[in-house]
Amino acid sequence: MLSVLLLSFVSTANAQEKKYEVYSVGFYNLENLFDTIHDYGKNDYEFLPDGTNKWGTLKYTNKLKNMATVLNEMGTDMLPVGMAAVGVSEIENSRVLEDLVNHEILAPRGWDFVHIEGPDKRGVDCALLYNPKLFKPISSKLAPYTTEDNDTTYKTRGFLIVSGDMGGDMVHIIVNHWPSRYAKSPARERAGVLVRQLKDSIMKEMPDSKVLIMGDMNDDPDDKSMKTCLGAMRDKDDIKEAADLYNPWWNILRKKGAGTLKYKGKWNLFDQIVLSGNLVGDDRSTLKLYKTEIFSRSYMFQQEGRYKGNTKRTHAGGVWLNGYSDHLPVIVYLLKEVK
Repeated sequence: MLSVLLLSFVSTANAQEKKYEVYSVGFYNLENLFDTIHDYGKNDYEFLPDGTNKWGTLKYTNKLKNMATVLNEMGTDMLPVGMAAVGVSEIENSRVLEDLVNHEILAPRGWDFVHIEGPDKRGVDCALLYNPKLFKPISSKLAPYTTEDNDTTYKTRGFLIVSGDMGGDMVHIIVNHWPSRYAKSPARERAGVLVRQLKDSIMKEMPDSKVLIMGDMNDDPDDKSMKTCLGAMRDKDDIKEAADLYNPWWNILRKKGAGTLKYKGKWNLFDQIVLSGNLVGDDRSTLKLYKTEIFSRSYMFQQEGRYKGNTKRTHAGGVWLNGYSDHLPVIVYLLKEVK
C-alpha cells in the first residue's frame, strides 16, 4: 500500500487514466523554539526561567504542543499521511527537535530530523523534519554565510543542504533563514548570491536532480535578493532550463494579496519555497509541482483586539499569548506518475 495519496486524472486525448503519487514539502518558522537551558556561548538569556520572557517549563511545553499541532496538521487537507519534509527555522538545538518529534501529538507520524549546529550568536538554527517513509536523506551539510570581504566577525545562520530520495528522484533541499530586516538589503542580497552558487554547483554535478530552496528569506519574492541575486522567476513560461528557478509565491503575493506574516496591517510573503526548473512542467514521469498552499487554521490568528487578524505569536508586547508563530507555514505539493 502506498504511503502517499494517489490521484487519478483522465486524459481526454486517449481516455487513459493516469495515477500519481503526491508528496508535500513545507517550511515553517517556529518563532523562537528555545528550551529552558542555557547553551554555552549563545545569547539565549531571554529564553531562560529568570530571563526577560520568564521562559520556564510551562511556556516551553505549551510551545512544543502548539508547534506539534500545526506540524501534525500541515498537508492533511489533501494528504492524511501529512508532510514528507518540513524545513524549520528559529530552533535552538537538537534537544528541542527531539522533544518536538517525540511529542505525543507528533510522535505517531514517526518523523526524524536533520540538524547541524550553526554559528548564529543568538543560537537559532535551521533544520529539516522528515517522514522516513517518504523522504530518505543520504547526505547533509551546512554551507556557511560569508561576507564579500570575508569578515569573520559577522556570524549568522548558514544554509542547510539535505540531499535524499523522494519518490525515486534525487532531491536537494536547501533550508534558509536569511539576515533579518534589522540588517540592510545587501546582507540578504549576499545570501541570494551564495544560495544561487550552491544551486549551480549541485546542478552542475548532478543535472537530473531536483532542488528546493526554502526558508524565511526576510524579503518578498520581488525584492532584489530573490528576483535578481537568487534569480527566482515569476512565471512558469520564463523557465527554459532545469537549473532555472521558479518562485510560485510571487503571484500569490502580488496578484492574490496573500502572505505569511503581517506588519502594520500589510501582508508580506517572506516564507517561500523556490523550485528548480525541472520541477516545473507537464512531464510527470519525475516529480513536478502540482499546487501550493499557505497553511492556516483559525487558531493561528488573533481573534480579537487591536491585532485581530494578525498571526498569534508566542509573545507580543511583553505578554505571553501562548500562541504559535508570527509566520504562517508554506507547502508545495509534488506529483509523480505511477507506472
